[in-house]
Amino acid sequence: MTAVAENPTIDPLPTAGLAVVGAGVRIPLVTGEEVDYANFDYAASAPCLTAVRDVLGDALPYYASVHRGAGFHSQVSTAAYERARRTVAAFLGARDNDAVVFVRGTTDALNLLARSIPDQCTVVVFAGEHHASLLPWQHRGSRAGRVVRLPLPESPAAAVEAAREALRSAPEGPRLLCVTAASNVTGEIWPVEELTAVAHAAGARIAVDAAQLVPHRRFSLEDTGADYVAFSGHKLYAPFGAGVLAGRTDWLQAATPYLAGGGATGNVTEDDVRWNDLPARHEAGSPNVLGAVALAAACDALTAAGQEALHAREQALLDRLRAGLAAVPAVRDLSLWDAGHPRVGIVSFVVDGLPSDLLAAALSAEYGIGVRDGLFCAHLLTRCLLPEGHAQAVRASLGLGTTEEHVDRLIGAVAELAARGPRWEYEDDDGRIAPVPDGRGFPDVLPGTPA
Repeated sequence: MTAVAENPTIDPLPTAGLAVVGAGVRIPLVTGEEVDYANFDYAASAPCLTAVRDVLGDALPYYASVHRGAGFHSQVSTAAYERARRTVAAFLGARDNDAVVFVRGTTDALNLLARSIPDQCTVVVFAGEHHASLLPWQHRGSRAGRVVRLPLPESPAAAVEAAREALRSAPEGPRLLCVTAASNVTGEIWPVEELTAVAHAAGARIAVDAAQLVPHRRFSLEDTGADYVAFSGHKLYAPFGAGVLAGRTDWLQAATPYLAGGGATGNVTEDDVRWNDLPARHEAGSPNVLGAVALAAACDALTAAGQEALHAREQALLDRLRAGLAAVPAVRDLSLWDAGHPRVGIVSFVVDGLPSDLLAAALSAEYGIGVRDGLFCAHLLTRCLLPEGHAQAVRASLGLGTTEEHVDRLIGAVAELAARGPRWEYEDDDGRIAPVPDGRGFPDVLPGTPA
């Protein structure tokens, strides 16, 4: 087991509210030991901030359905819901006339946008997109326009030029460029401002998938000039089922609601339906009030702490991790561009001679380290970056709960596993690699239900 760093050099979190719920939880290993859980799966879902938990505790006694209730609780919940909308708008640097629509997450947001763009709109995307921003455009039914999928660019400058040429040569009519702000596979940050300028110069719009960026760095619609942005609360330390699509109103206002139902309707007769204006037009059903409140609380906590300071802390941890992994001869990391390109706290890698699913299982069972293995819902990008002989990769992603000890434990564990392999036996268990025997047991987080 790797020793804890005796002389920490990474700055502590600036406020107690930025601690994550579950920090310091002890978990069992197959060896019979217990360790603090080292979570390196923030890019999939980040844990809840204590500040978010506290706000939810205050809101829960007043929870009720919003917008249509005369009761006191409904009015309190409505006020909290709309205040959450204003908070998220400020967090995103939204312009005065931008809409902020609460949805379930980034996938939901971009599917909503895909069903709101004008008929026969040309959509330009890169092959390296997450499935949430790659797939919705080609599933629009009879209204579908042309989808132009660009190959992976060799550099940020090449990405800008490829987008320029694709938009310039697209048919006349509405055009949309969709791009990720930070890769969920490599963490590399894409040139959003330059791509926005290219899109606007061609008379096109741009939608930004900021799911992996906003937990790490500030994003502003006004500063970048982007037309739309989407992100998920469960990646922003508010894992309660809310996300956001924010941006220009005209396409959204003109579109038939993505979901038809209560809240989206202004009036229903036997012969006709009059739909509400934004944002209610695309928030049918009973809105996720607590999810929106939690999301706003996370935005408030990150803003108050100063994302620049948080970025500096994360960068120090990321540098430590990348340097440590680079010192292990069998490790090869996945990068689209050069090693010095700016990135958020994500590292994907393989270990020669060790399948990634076995590596991930051993890190968990023998070291108490949680990583993600697979193709990360970005199959085209990940497969393109994988070295020969590897079918999948391991992803380690950092967040506010990451410590130096976690980073050093991961580096040491990977080095040990690369050198001698797992200490335990493992076998396939319904498609997942599991230790045998596995005597750890799991806590019953929902008492009273059958196992």
